[in-house]
Amino acid sequence: MSSTVLVVGHRNPDNDAISSAVAYAYLKNQVAARDAAPGAQPDVYVPVRLGPLPPETAGMFERVGIEWPRSIGHVHTRVSDVMTRNPVSIDRGATLMEAGRMLRKHNVRALVVNNPDGTYCGLVTTRMIAERYIAATDLLEQGKSGASVAQDLIASLDQKVDQTLETEVLILDAEVVLREAIDDLMASALREAVVLDDAGVAIGIVTRSDVAVRPQRKVILVDHNERRQAAPGIDEAEVVEIIDHHRIADVSTTQPIRFLNLPVGSTATIVTLEFEREGIDIPPQIASILLSALMTDTVILKSPTATPTDAQVADRLAARLGCDATAFGMDVFKMRGDDAGMPIERFVGADAKEFQMGDGVVLIAQHETVDLSSAVSREPEIRAEMKRLLEQGGYEFVLLMVTDIIAEGSQFFCEGNRKLLNRAFGISCTGQGGTWMPGVLSRKKQVAARILGA
Repeated sequence: MSSTVLVVGHRNPDNDAISSAVAYAYLKNQVAARDAAPGAQPDVYVPVRLGPLPPETAGMFERVGIEWPRSIGHVHTRVSDVMTRNPVSIDRGATLMEAGRMLRKHNVRALVVNNPDGTYCGLVTTRMIAERYIAATDLLEQGKSGASVAQDLIASLDQKVDQTLETEVLILDAEVVLREAIDDLMASALREAVVLDDAGVAIGIVTRSDVAVRPQRKVILVDHNERRQAAPGIDEAEVVEIIDHHRIADVSTTQPIRFLNLPVGSTATIVTLEFEREGIDIPPQIASILLSALMTDTVILKSPTATPTDAQVADRLAARLGCDATAFGMDVFKMRGDDAGMPIERFVGADAKEFQMGDGVVLIAQHETVDLSSAVSREPEIRAEMKRLLEQGGYEFVLLMVTDIIAEGSQFFCEGNRKLLNRAFGISCTGQGGTWMPGVLSRKKQVAARILGA
């Protein structure tokens, strides 16, 4: 039996997290189809995201015609993960005789009863029919003959199901977190609950037996392996694979898994290498989003995290597309839009990651630009938003790196306990004007690693 496996990047996803998830899901589906045994149904890999698409990601996806991955809020087990899909149904005008035959034929305990337009009407259950026949014993005790009671029961088989159906049935939403529905199901008079879609059509049935064993949603983590950056509910999920280029953190699994962690500048580089290792051709659309992600994550190969492997992979992707890698990367950065007009929430928080620092947590955000003066002119707005995030998250401090990819450096803005930042870098970052850090382009290698090691 095939499973659905979610391929997901980190929270506040950047171009690399989303593009690599989409490309890796494509690769996994191609490999699964190629390697599946005859007649077998391979697993299905679905790319998803934990936040909005960055402008450059949205722009590239629209340019090459790739559908945006679906946004999710968590990976907790949902009602849809345990329900029996496409439940056996019967028309409300059918007889109890027909209902009984269907119950026996499909070996189920309940049938969905539908209106003529296919919408849900109620349930008919084996319990209901059994109780009807058990009640006939009362007639025998009242002195009616066995033949007379039997004749009445046979006549009742011609009764329409809509005259006897169960209507006080618990209705559930497919996307509801399972643990939130269990108490209602256990407290309901019936052992079954019905799952309806937005049109009122029954798409599933959930029984008390179904919730006794809670399946885990299967996920592949892309571009992260830290619980704080992962989807809510990650501890309930089954992590089946990790593809990353960051430090090994604290995501744990109960079974051995494939964990591919390489010291390169982007996850897109690793995904491209996996295409090549598997011998799967990279379509132009996938090559475009991989090159886009590689060039943004390595700051057009200028970041200290960029390696010769990244440069070689970028050249191969560019050759596949018939373009120059650097020119392609500059074009992608221009898709980010006008720094002056960007909503301040996105300017500061679109690419922000939490890091555990001792007993506290810090938030390090990065905004890359080709127009530093325009970006830093918004300092009052920037600091107001940083203070909001500081209070909301209870962080030790919030650091924003405004990175100039042309000048190859970053302007630091910090709110909160600046002493921790100043001690780590030997600087005097104040509450006004920020601090220019020449050559600092990488949050991971040049900033987070230094702060966490301070």
